[in-house]
Amino acid sequence: MTSTVIIQAAGKTDVGTVRANNEDNFGFDTRCGVFVVCDGMGGQAAGERASKIAVDTVLGYFRKAPGDDSAEVLGTSFEGVSERANSLARAVQLANQAILQEAARNVSEAGMGSTIVAVLEEGRFFSIAHVGDSRIYLVRGGAIRQLTSDHSLLMEQVRRGLLTEEEAEHSTLQNVIVRALGSDESVEPDLADHEFKGGDLLILCSDGLTRRLNDNAILEIVNRTADLEQASSELIQAAKDAGSDDNITCVLVRALSPSWRDRFFGRKRQSQSSF
Repeated sequence: MTSTVIIQAAGKTDVGTVRANNEDNFGFDTRCGVFVVCDGMGGQAAGERASKIAVDTVLGYFRKAPGDDSAEVLGTSFEGVSERANSLARAVQLANQAILQEAARNVSEAGMGSTIVAVLEEGRFFSIAHVGDSRIYLVRGGAIRQLTSDHSLLMEQVRRGLLTEEEAEHSTLQNVIVRALGSDESVEPDLADHEFKGGDLLILCSDGLTRRLNDNAILEIVNRTADLEQASSELIQAAKDAGSDDNITCVLVRALSPSWRDRFFGRKRQSQSSF
């Protein structure tokens, strides 16, 4: 295993076939190694505003100048995970504060919130954080694995044995989430640390994708389509063709083992702001 990986990334969001506005937002910056997808909620344009605040806040946290502590959050330090994961948690907590502050300033935006999934990559290691029912998948060796566990009423019932996963897939309560940014003064994201293997693909997505495409359908698309931009478009189109009535967003992150030329000339980085 080499000490680092080459990161490729692409993302796309789509309003879908039913909604009038897009409450999803995404962003990434491969120079900082951070990738984010958010799905907003709230009346009128409040959800769209909340998800954009969350994405911009997390990206801004990692883009700040070294030694700039102006955006530090006084919150819980999470044990059992790396400092990298704790840094991601602080960014998520800061996003929660920013949404609450915006809602307090504008009566029309009261009650707005957002889900979030985020990845922070460093060398061959990466950490994940999530709040809500947006998801992160890992595709490795031709197989797909969900790295997050939905903070939803249905998944709570599945975890307690009250429903089967098949029953949950057909429930009318799929949009009821039990944890979100903007709902409480403090938020506790789920955190985990992982290590890349060359060829790994991470998929960060909103539930507009996963409600209509099961794991096998997602895997089939990304396995047949090497280009990340094209794969993003095909995933979204497949969800629309399957009848998705929600906004749809995905960010794909591929880790490649560097060639001798890459190691010699250095790592090429790219960035993309939120939409």
